Amino acid sequence: MCVPAATVSDISAPTGNTGAPDPLDVLARGQIEVMGRLPFSSNATMLVSCRLEGTTALAVYKPVRGERRLWDFPPGLHRREVATYLLSEALGWGLVPATVLRPEAPLGEGSLQLFVDADFEQHYFTLVEHEHHHDALRRMCLFDVLLNNTDRKSGHCLLGRDDHLWGIDHGLTLSAAFKLRTVIWEFGGEPIPAPLLADVARLLAEGLPDALGALLDPFERDAVLARARGVLAQPCFPVDRSGRRYPWPLV
Repeated sequence: MCVPAATVSDISAPTGNTGAPDPLDVLARGQIEVMGRLPFSSNATMLVSCRLEGTTALAVYKPVRGERRLWDFPPGLHRREVATYLLSEALGWGLVPATVLRPEAPLGEGSLQLFVDADFEQHYFTLVEHEHHHDALRRMCLFDVLLNNTDRKSGHCLLGRDDHLWGIDHGLTLSAAFKLRTVIWEFGGEPIPAPLLADVARLLAEGLPDALGALLDPFERDAVLARARGVLAQPCFPVDRSGRRYPWPLV
């Protein structure tokens, strides 16, 4: 069963009791019920509900058994989804919805990410037209450099109903080999704002959180830190002079 996009956009998450437990705990420990498969995904992507102690949250479930095999990424893209969330949290940027690893789930091990109640008519190419989104988009741009995001499509930038910018679909990230592909090039050549550089410097000083490092191999861990050092050494947003560092499709 597929869940039509129009139906998904009408669902609110989380719902239930106010206060406790928090959404991250609901994702980590809640009872999972598969509601249907989300359309237009290259890998198996399910909309599920998670219920814990009277609180229900909607989530996006990506089981490892539903992945297409890729030549340039090993199996286990769901682990990169979790690692991306942890990197966003370590930087203090809040760009990625709460995401957890669930070893036991209806279709086997996978990631669960809190469903974003978003305006699905909006995406990067519409958001960049409005200057009041530019600071958030600059943060997303730098995040993708640190993340080595290989697949930042326009539709992977969501505008929440509260006007918060979210990034989703981060399975193709954190490779040791540099392979940045993104639609966010409008800020190329601009100086990176000082507060963002301070966050990167703090990450370098503190090191990667243990939970994040455990999801990556040693080369990938070193590469995250090397990209962070590169950002501080050359504190400008990158420019794509090749015209080839774009994902496909763009949206």
